[in-house]
Amino acid sequence: MPFTIATWNINSVRLRMPLVQLFLERHQPDVLCLQETKCQDDQFPSAAFRKLGYEHMAIHGQKGYHGVATVSRRPLELVEKREFCRMGDSRHVSVAVDAGVRKVLLHNFYVPAGGDEPDPEINPKFRHKLDFLAEMHSVQAEEDDTMGSVLVGDLNIAPLETDVWSHKQLLKVVSHTPVETEGLERLRQEGGWVDLMRQIIPPEEKIFTWWSYRARDWDVSDRGRRLDHIWSSPNLSPALRSIEVLREARGWERPSDHVPVIAGFDFG
Repeated sequence: MPFTIATWNINSVRLRMPLVQLFLERHQPDVLCLQETKCQDDQFPSAAFRKLGYEHMAIHGQKGYHGVATVSRRPLELVEKREFCRMGDSRHVSVAVDAGVRKVLLHNFYVPAGGDEPDPEINPKFRHKLDFLAEMHSVQAEEDDTMGSVLVGDLNIAPLETDVWSHKQLLKVVSHTPVETEGLERLRQEGGWVDLMRQIIPPEEKIFTWWSYRARDWDVSDRGRRLDHIWSSPNLSPALRSIEVLREARGWERPSDHVPVIAGFDFG
């Protein structure tokens, strides 16, 4: 049976709720994972999501910064709201969702951006990012005959050369430095995860999910990066039928600098 998961760094869910509504009405994913919600749990626009048919929610927020939320048309079971690096940040929530013949353990992550200087000795934000990635190694791609795992979110790293507009020019820019790209790929491989976006879209093709607000015309300059990811355990990857990067959302009124990514499965 068809089952869809979307991930989107919304950059303030209350500010951009009209865009979220537009997206949900047009695309109707079964589950939507949001990052950078920027509000405490009791300020999350739960009523608006319920009105749209997304009655099930797992929210891990904080005042003004960070925050993740998973909303669903299907029942959710909260598994964990985990704090990484003892920083007090809300950057992870995991749920179990019934996808028909399978149960999916779904991790929603917002990895620290890392600041501007890619040197952990002088930039504590970059140190935090590397420590966060190291701690993520404990999140494995669990699977058995009845369940599998999916990991989504803004991981704030563009791992492949084709995940950035210019590999050469961004080698010393945070999000594409070798310590980050190699670290993320090692995390994915050692955790047993499959990069679903690259299962559908060949590695030699460019994929971008983020375009800076600083660009005068983001669409013309097209200096993007793939910072948003969807991974799964090996037993779910054969059921993947589609990946959609909703580039048009970057051109909506008062947009996030990230766009939604949707994975479509057919579990038979």
